[in-house]
Amino acid sequence: MAGNSRRQGAMRKPGSKKGAVVGSGGQRRKALEGKGPTPKAEERPGHKAYRKANAAAKRTQGSKDKPVNELVAGRNPVVECLRAGVPSTALYVAIGIDADDRVAEAVQLAADRGISVLEVSRPELDRLTHAAMHQGLALQVPPFEYAHPDDLLDAAVGTGEPPLIVALDGVTDPRNLGAVIRSAAAFGANGVLLPQRRSAGITAVAWRTSAGTAAKLPVAVATNLTRELRGLASQGLMIVGLDADGSMELDELELATSPLVVVVGSEGRGLSRLVKEACDATVSIPMSAGVESLNASVAAGVVLAEVARRRRAAGRV
Repeated sequence: MAGNSRRQGAMRKPGSKKGAVVGSGGQRRKALEGKGPTPKAEERPGHKAYRKANAAAKRTQGSKDKPVNELVAGRNPVVECLRAGVPSTALYVAIGIDADDRVAEAVQLAADRGISVLEVSRPELDRLTHAAMHQGLALQVPPFEYAHPDDLLDAAVGTGEPPLIVALDGVTDPRNLGAVIRSAAAFGANGVLLPQRRSAGITAVAWRTSAGTAAKLPVAVATNLTRELRGLASQGLMIVGLDADGSMELDELELATSPLVVVVGSEGRGLSRLVKEACDATVSIPMSAGVESLNASVAAGVVLAEVARRRRAAGRV
């Protein structure tokens, strides 16, 4: 009966008492070796802090801190990357794929560039792409090699033009990053500077949007963007930030012909407070009434085009 059930060991026998283990006298430890200090919660498998840390690591996989190979999946994205000259190490093609013009072009472009073309089973391709919609085609892109911030000024030596650097403050969309790199290359910038944190990195998406110009223009990473901007200012560069409430309009940007850093803020909040404080001036783009602010990459292209125009005009004087 339930009333008579009793958990074994729940009661002590008469006469027993708490205290040291019999025979030890309480004077020595049991003959067990210590296991050392208790590991941190995030280092103990099974602990929620460990699972949380692992999840965060997976989310940041492929970031500037932990470069890894990336697979671009899908026929159109793969062909676009190959057309743009995105550095690639392997093209995966599913066995028995229903080949169309895109597949034929991808294989031909890969062969022309000496990229390995590997046939794999569909289940294997599903595994490699984490079950993405690959359509039987995937392209392996190696980690991007970032330049050192000092390399950006070195790239200006011998050009005959004052240095022009584009810095991004919290631009997190890789498409915007790729578009800024493309504009920077088109309008004569010497390189692009990214912050270590809260920024998009050079992924296959950024590669594709840049139309391959990321391979021709140095892209550097600053551990601390504000400190790096102040360092560039100490070397004679003027720091100009894009801001909707700028201290001047783009038409008034006489600094365009000076050694210059153009700072582009994030898609949502614009320039951060510390970065804005590091700027010598902020510039706004005059627009028609009732029009919202421009996309970060579009705004960067407009300003860089004006800088290039003014420099051309100054060269003709």
